[in-house]
Amino acid sequence: KELRPKITPATNGKRIATVPMPPKAAAPKANQRQTPPPEGGDAAEDALGDDYDMPVIVKVRPDDQLNISPEDLEKEVPPRVLYPLNPRAAHNTTQYSFKEKCFKVDEQVDQVVMHFAMDGLILLKESPEAMDQIEVLEKKEAEQNEKEEAEAIDEDFDPPENEKEIPVKNPLRNQFNFSERAAQSKNAILRERAWTTEPPPTTRNFGTVTQWEIFDQYMADIEAAKEKEKDDKKSGKSAYDDMSEKKKKSDSDPTYSENMKLSIKIMERMVNQNAENEVYHDFKYWEDRSDEFRDGEGTLLPLWRFSSEKAKKKQVTCIKWNPHYSDLCAVGFGSYDFMRQGTGVICCYSLKNTRFPEYVFNTDAGVCSLDWHPAHPAVLAVGLYDGTVLVYDVRARTKKPIYQSTVRTNKHTDPVWEVRWNNDESTGALNFYSISSDGRVSNWFLLKNKLESEEVMELKLMGSPGTGEEDETSLAGLAGGLCFDFHSHSDHSHLFLVGTEEGRIHKCSKAFSGQYLETYEGHTMAVYSVRWNPFHEKIFISASADWTVKLWNHENRFAILSFDLSQAIGDVAWAPYSSTTFAAITSDGAGGSTSGVVHVYDLSVNRNDHICAQKVVKRAKLTHVAFSKSEPIIIVGDDRGGVNTLKLSPNLRIDVVRTDETDQSLSDMDMQLQKMEHLLEMVTETKTTS
Repeated sequence: KELRPKITPATNGKRIATVPMPPKAAAPKANQRQTPPPEGGDAAEDALGDDYDMPVIVKVRPDDQLNISPEDLEKEVPPRVLYPLNPRAAHNTTQYSFKEKCFKVDEQVDQVVMHFAMDGLILLKESPEAMDQIEVLEKKEAEQNEKEEAEAIDEDFDPPENEKEIPVKNPLRNQFNFSERAAQSKNAILRERAWTTEPPPTTRNFGTVTQWEIFDQYMADIEAAKEKEKDDKKSGKSAYDDMSEKKKKSDSDPTYSENMKLSIKIMERMVNQNAENEVYHDFKYWEDRSDEFRDGEGTLLPLWRFSSEKAKKKQVTCIKWNPHYSDLCAVGFGSYDFMRQGTGVICCYSLKNTRFPEYVFNTDAGVCSLDWHPAHPAVLAVGLYDGTVLVYDVRARTKKPIYQSTVRTNKHTDPVWEVRWNNDESTGALNFYSISSDGRVSNWFLLKNKLESEEVMELKLMGSPGTGEEDETSLAGLAGGLCFDFHSHSDHSHLFLVGTEEGRIHKCSKAFSGQYLETYEGHTMAVYSVRWNPFHEKIFISASADWTVKLWNHENRFAILSFDLSQAIGDVAWAPYSSTTFAAITSDGAGGSTSGVVHVYDLSVNRNDHICAQKVVKRAKLTHVAFSKSEPIIIVGDDRGGVNTLKLSPNLRIDVVRTDETDQSLSDMDMQLQKMEHLLEMVTETKTTS
């Protein structure tokens, strides 16, 4: 056979060829001849090696094998490590951190990639899970066997007497091992039950119903409704008493006690007065020394501007000083714009705390008028734009009115422009008067549980003077009342004045409600304010939309003096310290600029012109003015919800001047009357001369 080399792999990358050698010949026997050694001598021995029977190894190197030196082979090869990194995993994952409130990069990257996952149900028999499962199954089987044995019924059968009774098994078997079995269930038995009852007794009622019986029934229903309201009020009062008891119990905590509230209020006033120390110092002690060099002229010093968040974008519609607490004034907020009506606010401001109101009351409609009771300083009467009149008690914990007019009590149908308490206590119950644009002057009585009204007068329209026949408007309706004022003198307490939308002023009496005592004509437009002089019983003043302020004697139909302010007049008020001093406000400034101006007149100094005309606010219209009876200040309201406090200079608050020639027996009241009489005499002489 042909000998071919067998190639075996080597460990170092080389291939080794092994050539098989021919088998050795058998050893020659003694009688045989040995083979001669090969020719060539030593060369042949070197070729065959020491042992020519060993396999010859020939190293064959591949053609593409690298030539690596022994030094390179001894060098250490750096290890190659496989890291479990997912090349498709995102390294810029961003999440929102709620702690630091910003987006942050999440440095933790999930490198796990699941190529295949399947939940298996097969367990190894030798595994602990399989052993537990087998144990649970055996336990359930044992419990089931015990249950069946407990429920099994022992059946005892008598053995058969002979072979005939032994049941014979049916040897016939069908091919499919089929056995026919059937069962029949019992039908449900239906039961019927019935009762027989007697019919209910019936009666027949019939009768004739007349109109007055229906009326009586309606009246009885109304009385029942009133009684129910009384019961509800009593129950509400008892509930309020219970709440007050609970509050008293909670007030045991000194933090919420009345003493703590009083202490906090005093502390707040002290902090406010310290913060505005300079303004309070000017209010008490500052006097304008420049008045000594002015001839009958004065100035107004701005002190504070009261404002509240609830009264923003509302107009000041009325201002009243409290008759008992000289530092407290009530301000009503509403709107004079018919198209922009909303809710109203009443704020009670104090000079001791100029930053926040002492009391705040909210109303369903805009506030048009208010007045403090002269004897009960905590009771406040309020008139609203929708014709409702309210009575508040500022001491009450609740912010709701204690009295309120309704349609049943014949409330006004138009805005209530002014309310005034009755000083006469002869009636027994507290009562106040109100005037409205619906042409009625009403008297409201505060009874025990309700508010009752009584019509004092209807303001009838009058024909134009000079015509014998009545004007057609007198048959159309009533005159709209805008203001009124009751005489403060005891001899004329029954008299009161009424200003109307037609420009007329009527003198009326509480005793005669059918007609006017006198009608004063001089204004050509609506009369906004009319006020009796606090010193002279015959003099009153009026302000109208025709830009004039007129001085009247109620015994004369025509005005004594007239002052043209050349601007729309909002209000006029007498000074409480002088019989000849009054203040009027105009909505617009000089040249038509929208800035309110206060005009102060002292007729004993200058009966032809004002002694002070000062602009108070910018870009706002003044609406009302009021003098303080104890302090030399006035407060002025504007149409932006602000109440401005102004101090009068010495020339604007001249009381009475006593000289050596003055009779010392005369009182201040007598001198005030003399000052006004002297003015009237001068005016009369001037008119007579002219």
